[in-house]
Amino acid sequence: MARPQPQPSAKLSAGRAGKARAVTERLHQGYAQSMEVTKVLAEEKSQFQNIRIFDTVANGRVMTLDDIVQITDRDESAYADMLTHLPMLEHGKVERVMIVGGGDLSIADEALKHKNVKEVVLVDIDGRVIDLCKKLFGSVNAKAFRDRRMKIEVADAFEYLGRPESKNRFDLIIADRPDPVGPGKALFGETFYDRVKGALKRGGYATFQTGVPFYQPWEITEALEELKRFFPRSGLYLTVVPTYIGGFMALSWASKGGKALGTPAGIRKAAAAYKRKKLKCDYYNPQIHAAAFALPNWIAKLVP
Repeated sequence: MARPQPQPSAKLSAGRAGKARAVTERLHQGYAQSMEVTKVLAEEKSQFQNIRIFDTVANGRVMTLDDIVQITDRDESAYADMLTHLPMLEHGKVERVMIVGGGDLSIADEALKHKNVKEVVLVDIDGRVIDLCKKLFGSVNAKAFRDRRMKIEVADAFEYLGRPESKNRFDLIIADRPDPVGPGKALFGETFYDRVKGALKRGGYATFQTGVPFYQPWEITEALEELKRFFPRSGLYLTVVPTYIGGFMALSWASKGGKALGTPAGIRKAAAAYKRKKLKCDYYNPQIHAAAFALPNWIAKLVP
């Protein structure tokens, strides 16, 4: 399962007096998006990837890794909320969460809004991403960094999932994985899904980003075919993240002995829990939860 690799020409262009004025992302062949930059805050190469954080005119603060947009503080909630609250509210008793990747801690911040959560373990291979995001993305992660339930492991998530202490440990595993290039390659394929299954408690859920179907339709089919080999229940739901260009973003889910997500009963349960918990979310609400499982016909045809 592979997404198109970024083109090497995605770089900051210079304006007057040599000041950086725009960054262009070319993830999909034949298509690009460009953002006008007001200030470059960080630009460096870590052990694993090129990291760039900058402020923009239209999209707020942005981080790219190897020239591909990972997060903006303007639309991150559409991604983080849906990977997190939707399965947590349907499960109802999530106590331990693991996040694969997610070094910006936006997903961790959402998971920690649930008071019944005892532990959130974030495992990211690139500690430099975590350090820079702690410094520069405080608007989305400051509370998470201060929370005693938050545990950060700078490690290979694939290796971490295979450790004996990870077996049957988590109620929810969220795979905020990058594209399957470079260090992200190990987070795709059957061995990865098998390790996720082993680290889940019975009745637990896992959620995964599964690409933008308008430009990456094969990701849905391939991911769900692989998930079916390891989990008794799995499926797809949607969100819309403007800077993940292409319209809908597909999020896949799998359950280890739990109920299917998105049933009428599950949606009602989630709505009641949302009201009871008094969650404050920028994107998620019970109506969005229900609508996320309504697939356009052309996307439904991609589901095996």
